[in-house]
Amino acid sequence: MLQDIDQSVLAEIDEMRNRLRLRLRTSRRWEGQLRRNLTARAIAGSNTIEGYAASVSDVEDIMVGEAPIDANDTVTAEIEGYRRAMTYIQRLAEAGDDFAYSKGLLNSLHFMMQGHHLIKRPGWWRTGPVYVTSAEDPTIAAYTAPDAQQLAELTGELVGWLNEGDLNAPGLVRASMAHLNLVAIHPWSDGNGQMSRALHTLVLAREGIMAPEFSSIEEWLGRARNTYRYYDILADVGSPVWTPDRDTLPWIRFCLRAHHQQAQSVERQVNTTREVWAALDEAVEQRGWPDRMLYALLPHGHGQPPAPRDLPDGCRTQRTAGPTRHPRTRPCWLARRQGRGAEPLLHGRPGSPQGDRARNSRAPAAARPVRVAAKCCSGETSVEVETRPQHEHAVRSGGCGLRSAASQTRVLH
Repeated sequence: MLQDIDQSVLAEIDEMRNRLRLRLRTSRRWEGQLRRNLTARAIAGSNTIEGYAASVSDVEDIMVGEAPIDANDTVTAEIEGYRRAMTYIQRLAEAGDDFAYSKGLLNSLHFMMQGHHLIKRPGWWRTGPVYVTSAEDPTIAAYTAPDAQQLAELTGELVGWLNEGDLNAPGLVRASMAHLNLVAIHPWSDGNGQMSRALHTLVLAREGIMAPEFSSIEEWLGRARNTYRYYDILADVGSPVWTPDRDTLPWIRFCLRAHHQQAQSVERQVNTTREVWAALDEAVEQRGWPDRMLYALLPHGHGQPPAPRDLPDGCRTQRTAGPTRHPRTRPCWLARRQGRGAEPLLHGRPGSPQGDRARNSRAPAAARPVRVAAKCCSGETSVEVETRPQHEHAVRSGGCGLRSAASQTRVLH
């Protein structure tokens, strides 16, 4: 049962979501590019957990059917599969009142994700055992999923609950429990983690929380330190075998923390995008550049290079200064599949607390000047955009000490 502190966190998340709804009520020219970027971040985050690391820029290229710069063919296939499922989830968010969860829907989403692995029977329940191996000894099963003979009953119970169970519970709680139950049932031979996170996002969308790209926590879960915590909490709430009556409050609180921090991140990104766009719009108009230069320059305000598809004809941009984008890598403690039916597994802990803090420490927020040199038919010049934290406040919710910062943006002439 949720306690007062949990209700307080839910209220703070709702407040942030409401502010975001107000900002997005009127369609903006920059909104489409922002939605694409947020979707790419969610896809990249969920696939990074499975060991398929790709930069946000590469994911955006794959989303529009272009060849990525760094991602190999294996990673590209995984990203494309997840993109198909996420696109369908975005459409289902707007489905009518006759929408209903079903086993067919779950299997269809799974096939969209895993259809390039036909040997693993995507879209069909597994017919044999599946297990998670121990970090200390890969020959020992740390978790054994329910027998294949139980899948029809368990998935039927899950679908029934999704349609009719706990409908008065907060949407974030229902989405979190859908995630936990599906990953515990492990109904497929592969892709169970990805499907569980996708179902989490789908439930959020159907509950009317916000559009999937604005409400998903997949990006947050894909950050290395959060991924450690994700697997740790699943191990703590779970047990060596399927045990549906264990206390799930720690899992709910973990997910509320994820939603709280991700809501801060999305709100900050929306504000920054709006401010950068306004500053660039003024600068582009003053220089007499074509309007399409706005779309080419906007990614620099977020530390990303512009995609060639966004550049006007006869124009090119070159990033001459600013933060370096580092591709995310697979955590060393995630083992690859070991034989048929074994999921990517927890393989060792992140080391000492001191080492963990050092590895994941971040420099204090500071100004991020990014200079963009652009050459067009009108000549060569440059624009520099700076995003600077204006203030920072701590939100003590559920004992997690979350922090957020508002940004101030300006064009440097």
